[in-house]
Amino acid sequence: MAHRLLDIMTIDTSLLDHVAIVLVQPKFAENIGAAARVAWNMGINRLIVVRDTLPDHETMAKMATHKAVHLIDNMEVHLELKDALAPFNIVVGTTARRGRQRILEKTPRNIVEELVPQIAGNQVAFIFGPENCGLTNDELKYCHMTSAIPTADFSSLNLAQAVAIHCYELHYGLIHLQKNMNPVPQYASSFELEGMYDHIEEALLKINFLQEKSQTFWMNNIRQFLGRVRLSSKDTNIIRGICRQFLWHQSSTPGKSSQEGNTT
Repeated sequence: MAHRLLDIMTIDTSLLDHVAIVLVQPKFAENIGAAARVAWNMGINRLIVVRDTLPDHETMAKMATHKAVHLIDNMEVHLELKDALAPFNIVVGTTARRGRQRILEKTPRNIVEELVPQIAGNQVAFIFGPENCGLTNDELKYCHMTSAIPTADFSSLNLAQAVAIHCYELHYGLIHLQKNMNPVPQYASSFELEGMYDHIEEALLKINFLQEKSQTFWMNNIRQFLGRVRLSSKDTNIIRGICRQFLWHQSSTPGKSSQEGNTT
């Protein structure tokens, strides 16, 4: 037993410093404070909120308790989710909703099993949507994976409860899976990926591949495809270079316009 306890104590839980909890448009101060409390209890010390205004600080701090109030005091606040996610290499969206355009979701434990080897070289964000409706499809487009908590018939969980379950699985996974992991290289950041997707979209619009009615559909499919590849910074630069060269060639050729539309 003593040997087992020593093994657990020597596991590198500092890897949790690579993880952030991102709350998108949370409605209630109590839920922000409670999320900070459970995150800190599981060793996660970075909390980000996407919101135009913040609820009452005292209410958030009270729910966080004095041990986690520093997460509230040092909380990052952004107006746009895109800006909040810019430095992260891996983004996990949490959802209970399903749809044809959504990434196939996994359980929190399955997500963590996949994540553990990747945490050492990458920054990871877990994003949670508003209490009443969750993340939208437009917000989930930034995600590389989606997580859904298995429940019985009544699938609704409090925001802080959902945060707690994911934080627990991360902490548990690092303790029990870390010794067997083979670290992977650093991936491109969300900022780099979004710049690449903007260039791809611009190039595809130039050749009329993207039509007004199908633009979102095709871009979501392209995002999901390239998201599975797990591109590096170098990869995104190569793709952007190709797009830039293509756009330059199109604009520098007098009278040249593509007559080809989307035939797929």
